Amino acid sequence: MSFLYFQAEWSTILPEEQEGLMEIVTSWMEQGIKQGIKQGIEQGIEQGRRQAEVSLVQRQLNRCCGGISPELDLAVRQLSILQLEELSEALLDFTSEADLVAWLNERTEV
Repeated sequence: MSFLYFQAEWSTILPEEQEGLMEIVTSWMEQGIKQGIKQGIEQGIEQGRRQAEVSLVQRQLNRCCGGISPELDLAVRQLSILQLEELSEALLDFTSEADLVAWLNERTEV
């Protein structure tokens, strides 16, 4: 529906009915804004949690393996939060980059 059509239709509505319709529209807009804010907060929390997991795993990899190749780093960054949590535990037994490659090959396509 175009704005001009809406404007033409709006002008046919009685002023007292326009007020009621505006209250409904305003209510819908407020609900939409609240929902958008809620979704934004949830996404922000999820991104922050994911970044924290990636950072932890990277620090652990640097400690046990002395760093990893850029390709493996990218593969680690693409893991889900659950996979990152699993990897952070598995890393306790790693002694080299080869252990990471084997772990990734078991769970993902590197």
